[in-house]
Amino acid sequence: MVKSIPGRRFAVLVTTVAGIGYLRPASGTWASVATLILAALMWLLLTPAGLLLALSALTVLATFVGLAAAPAAIRQFGRGDPSQVVIDEVAGQALALTLALALAPTALGAPALTGFLALALFRVFDIAKPWPISLLERLPAGWGIMFDDLGAGLCSGLLTAAAVH
Repeated sequence: MVKSIPGRRFAVLVTTVAGIGYLRPASGTWASVATLILAALMWLLLTPAGLLLALSALTVLATFVGLAAAPAAIRQFGRGDPSQVVIDEVAGQALALTLALALAPTALGAPALTGFLALALFRVFDIAKPWPISLLERLPAGWGIMFDDLGAGLCSGLLTAAAVH
């Protein structure tokens, strides 16, 4: 069980990814782009193995922190899946990039193509929420917020890997 983060201000800061969730329009797209920019910086600074490790760690960290902070953010914004909460996009986009790179090592040779394809596919799956991603959205509280985006990240990562392989 993930323990809830008690401080509402801190939870909102975390779930909005330092305020990115307030950007309009399309706060989720802004968070996905920010994640891609962070991944690009890691791509430049790390070895391929280090990049995979860093993206995997980002996915896990964003997921657990998101699960812990989501209940307080839900109370703060008064909605089950507030549009300001974008830590789920960070986790999902990071998962998509991790899978694409892990499953198609040739993706490292085409970072721009891989990154933009993973971003585009992730946003399509995240917005459209086709079955079975739509089922994940129904999970209670923070679980639904986080796991529908992880499902979108899984699908987009697999398709990106297949496309760039």
